[in-house]
Amino acid sequence: MSLKIYNTLTREKEEFKPITPGHVGMYVCGPTVYSDVHLGNCRTFISFDIIYRYFKYLGYKVRYVRNITDAGHLEGDRDEGDDKFSKIARLQQLEPMEIVQKYTLGFRDVMRQFNCLPPSIEPTATGHISEQIRMAQQIIDNGYGYVVNGTVYFDVEKYNKEKPYGILTNRKMEELLEGTRDLGGQDEKKGRLDFALWIKAKPEHLMQWPSPWGMGFPGWHIECSAMSEKYLGKQFDIHGGGMDLAATHHTNEIAQSQACYHTSPANIWMHTNMLTVNGTRMSKSLGNGFLPGELFTGNHPLLEKAYAPNVVRFFMLQTHYRSTLDFSNEALQASEKGLKRLWDAYENLAKLPANDTAAADAELDANVNKLLNEFDEFMNDDFNTAKVLGNMFELVPVINSIKDGLIRADALSSQTLERLRQKFKAYLEDIFGLQSGSAGNEKLGEVMDMLIGMRKEARAKKDFATSDRIRDQLAAIGIQLKDEKGGAMSWNLE
Repeated sequence: MSLKIYNTLTREKEEFKPITPGHVGMYVCGPTVYSDVHLGNCRTFISFDIIYRYFKYLGYKVRYVRNITDAGHLEGDRDEGDDKFSKIARLQQLEPMEIVQKYTLGFRDVMRQFNCLPPSIEPTATGHISEQIRMAQQIIDNGYGYVVNGTVYFDVEKYNKEKPYGILTNRKMEELLEGTRDLGGQDEKKGRLDFALWIKAKPEHLMQWPSPWGMGFPGWHIECSAMSEKYLGKQFDIHGGGMDLAATHHTNEIAQSQACYHTSPANIWMHTNMLTVNGTRMSKSLGNGFLPGELFTGNHPLLEKAYAPNVVRFFMLQTHYRSTLDFSNEALQASEKGLKRLWDAYENLAKLPANDTAAADAELDANVNKLLNEFDEFMNDDFNTAKVLGNMFELVPVINSIKDGLIRADALSSQTLERLRQKFKAYLEDIFGLQSGSAGNEKLGEVMDMLIGMRKEARAKKDFATSDRIRDQLAAIGIQLKDEKGGAMSWNLE
């Protein structure tokens, strides 16, 4: 069965045909590192980590490029307003690149905890200023860009006369114009949908570079276009990101690349769906959003306990990447139990004796092989991890029953038993990226809950010696305990 991937551009599943046989070029929009990475980002990166792993499992050589946005991203994703990095830097009295370094390291640490493989290349926007300037100049030379007072704009209406600007989201110009506000102070633009390729910097702007049009900084959209072209070429296989990027960021990427290189950058566009919490969209304004670190420590009013990164990763695997994913304590706790059950069966599988006889149960043997065959079939159908896990859970009682003697030890042929072990190993560890430490992490969380309870009780009794001893002894073994506002406590492994 050939691999089929849902293409946002065509709105249908397509057979994957790499531009270069045996190779995959994949670009995924990475984080904007002015704050801690949020769970919506994590879902996207975990989804593409699994896709990356599956391509490798299929034998492809993959160049996976995921950028770091460390400049040019303005508040509200527009061409005016405060620069996100400069604003945070001023508030914290730091250099912008100190902010970038802090949150880049934090992002990589979270990815490591989720057991995401690092990308092949992780370019930064600030490291590719010259490429972005060259691309903007080429767009001007091709007649789709214009300069006003040191800012370079992309002429959307001119472009749309030759190529449909809203092709990615299947929207016409009339619809797009209805959704935009009046130009206001931005009347230097020719059209309301025009966007900046290069922005003139005000004297007080902290991050700016020389260009043919004066001191300035790149527009957000051109960063990805320039970096993807440098490392994957003018046309590559897959471009991915969260669904929130499709309407503007990815739409503008397509327009820029077409205007510059006369070709669409990617053959397939993939988008992950959003997160909800108890059925409501996750957002800071609603107070229902939590960070990965809060999930791992349980330090959030909506969380009943801490959840190990492995459990959260497993939880995300149970929903297709294009479907909405709803967080709740009940769902996470069910995932915790489900992962333990699955991993226990995996460990039991390694202990089953080989069948040296020819007395296998033909019906059971055939059914196990059918379930195993479907692993690849489901993944080849747009990476359906949820269905693979469904089959794994159907195999769990077979494994446990053989281990417990409820099914005779020689019920499976030696070939089927070996295949069962290989498939479970390949999917649980190599493709799904799950780790054997999940049960230990869960137990550690339970122990920490108990110690935090004991420390709170000691402090309530004004037994500060015991309270301090618990904190200091945990610190000595590499566990940092923090006192939060309102008497709450959180912990993390140093």
